[in-house]
Amino acid sequence: MCSPKLLAFLIGLIYALFVYFLFSGHLFYADSASSLILPVLTLGYFCNVKKRSLYFILFLVLYSMSDLMIIFSDKLLYKLDYFIGNSLYILAYIALIIEIGRNLSFQYIIKNYLFSIIVLFVLNTYIAYVLLQVVHPYLQLSAEYILEIVYNISMLMILSLALLNYFYKDSRKSFYILIGAICIVFAEVINIAYLYVSQQNLLNFFTISLGLIGFYFLYEQAKLKHKKEDKQYTKV
Repeated sequence: MCSPKLLAFLIGLIYALFVYFLFSGHLFYADSASSLILPVLTLGYFCNVKKRSLYFILFLVLYSMSDLMIIFSDKLLYKLDYFIGNSLYILAYIALIIEIGRNLSFQYIIKNYLFSIIVLFVLNTYIAYVLLQVVHPYLQLSAEYILEIVYNISMLMILSLALLNYFYKDSRKSFYILIGAICIVFAEVINIAYLYVSQQNLLNFFTISLGLIGFYFLYEQAKLKHKKEDKQYTKV
């Protein structure tokens, strides 16, 4: 079960089933199949990565738990499913944020990348505003609306930290984290369009496909070490 080839075969098979069920109109089976992708990848992480990170484990486990809830979500009350599922995703993203940021020298980053930080803050604010405008007609100012704000902020924080981490580390590992973060954020944006704008199968397909690519790169980076030594803050 821990063989990388067997792992790749299982994920490929699950993905193929997702695509088949999606475009044949069996949406429940498609969603159920897609919810198994990350749990299998998480199993592969435990089997094939010897030096594991607690925060990355939390990210994988919490995200997998929320994904697996999709299988029996129709048996849960809507609000219970909504709040528990999205709260698990938020906690997973917070764990990933800590994982990316825990080895960064923020003193060095603020000193050398202040303009980039300002640009990222403005860009993230704009993206968060646009996403909220999309969901605003469907959610009143309530706990659900607040949860959406926290969800979007945590998601965008991952992308920002991944970019700053790449500037700081400049390694293949940090590049993989950045690619993974980009794919996950784009998958989330497309998923919002799928849920609130137009429930087209093609949007769902791109959501799961980009998510799979993102998780693959995050899985691969977990097996790498930074080749370059961390930059240290020095006075000029």
